[in-house]
Amino acid sequence: MSVARTATGRRYLMCPPTHFDVVYSINPWMDPGTPVDQRLAVLQWQRIHDLFVELGHRVELVEPLPGLPDMVFAANGATVVDGRVLVARFRHEERAGEASAYLDWFGARGFDVRQAECVNEGQGDFLAVGDLLLAGTGFRSERGSHAESGMFFGRPVVGLTLVQDDYYHLDTALAVLDDRTVMYYPAAFDRDSRRILRKLFPDAILATAQDASAFGLNAVSDGRHVVLPAGAHGLAARLRERGFVPIGADVSELLRGGGGVKCCTLELGPAVEARLAAAGATAS
Repeated sequence: MSVARTATGRRYLMCPPTHFDVVYSINPWMDPGTPVDQRLAVLQWQRIHDLFVELGHRVELVEPLPGLPDMVFAANGATVVDGRVLVARFRHEERAGEASAYLDWFGARGFDVRQAECVNEGQGDFLAVGDLLLAGTGFRSERGSHAESGMFFGRPVVGLTLVQDDYYHLDTALAVLDDRTVMYYPAAFDRDSRRILRKLFPDAILATAQDASAFGLNAVSDGRHVVLPAGAHGLAARLRERGFVPIGADVSELLRGGGGVKCCTLELGPAVEARLAAAGATAS
């Protein structure tokens, strides 16, 4: 049933795809044998950035570092909850160098920040919904990272196990729409995780295999507007039925690296406003 939805202003951190390329393969979407259209990737990233600004949100930028082609996928850089920052510890050596950029960015702005001790791939696997922190494991973040994150943030953590390697991060199989609503692809999770999700979110929007394969769950919501990959037509229709406003974005070239809208977007949360203002951060 459709209900009135309210958008709230958000603050995001993004990283321009200056060095984006596919030169190795650490997920099923990556094929180093096919050249990347770097110009198209930049245009697709810029459109996501501009959509956020047009919707009234503020976007900060972290400087891309040479030799780190996946750094455009900023969501993996850290988890930010209530103004505290747990910087990622990447599973694959190819991405390990990204962590220092996020430690420096948040540290320079006076955040309470530390790097995870367990393998932990930031908001790729950790999504806040209401007072809970949903935490993915199975391919990237270690199960021990769930307890570590719960202790650091002081929030209950709900562990969810991914079982299809196409959906190797939680944010490829589940999206948070507001404090009570999520959408997800059931087949991406094991039986126990599906049971947990049904109990916690009986009114969730369920994605089809086609929606999931279009990366439609790699989406960003402000409570009303949902920016998602343009190919997820069925999911967009279900969002409209529930009162959300879906906005499609072409991510075809970014998907060559296994990322979409959410992968490019690290949500900072409302608690960071005073900190960023004090630090003199300039939003784009």
